[in-house]
Amino acid sequence: MGSAKNSSNASRKARIEEMRRAEQSRERRNRILTITASVVVVAGLVVGGVVLVKSQSDKKDTASDSKGSSGHFVTGADGVKTWKGTLARNHVTKTVTYPMEPPVGGDHNQVWMNCNGDVYTKAINNMNAVHSLEHGAVWVTYNSKASDADVKALAAKVKKTPYTLMSPVEDQKDPIMLSAWGKQRTVTAASDPNVDKFFAEFVQGKQTPEPGAACTNGLSQ
Repeated sequence: MGSAKNSSNASRKARIEEMRRAEQSRERRNRILTITASVVVVAGLVVGGVVLVKSQSDKKDTASDSKGSSGHFVTGADGVKTWKGTLARNHVTKTVTYPMEPPVGGDHNQVWMNCNGDVYTKAINNMNAVHSLEHGAVWVTYNSKASDADVKALAAKVKKTPYTLMSPVEDQKDPIMLSAWGKQRTVTAASDPNVDKFFAEFVQGKQTPEPGAACTNGLSQ
């Protein structure tokens, strides 16, 4: 009788131990499943966040590049055209398409063209030149219809005038044009008195978004 009782107790302990091991096994499986699910969720959130940030960043760059300037020119009695509308001032890396040629403002490259009386004999990047205008420079431009004598005379004037630069722009409408931030006009020749007037008013003029900013230590050809 005692032997039967001992056998029953042993069997009961064995079942209890088996149930305990099964419960521990279930708990381990549940912990593994919980940890795995958590890792998947976190990874999904991280990837989703990166994609969202990149998407928003790309959208911002695109918006800056394509919508940096909107509006139109209004010509004053003095012949100076003033841009009425928006001229954004963001630094961008993508190519900006400006609604005017030469441009008088808008999003631009973070590096300016040297504009301390610098004369460039080859076309320069509009995005760098616009940054120079932001610093208060006047940009003298000409195309192949301008006479050699006028080009030489204008170059001599620019070289003597800080916060100016000069370069060819073949696609511009008129042979000789002067541009500042938000301002532009055509002149008939280097001897046109409007050249001096434009320089006097707009070299570091009131239109300058960043008066006193450097025109040296930028980009040069």
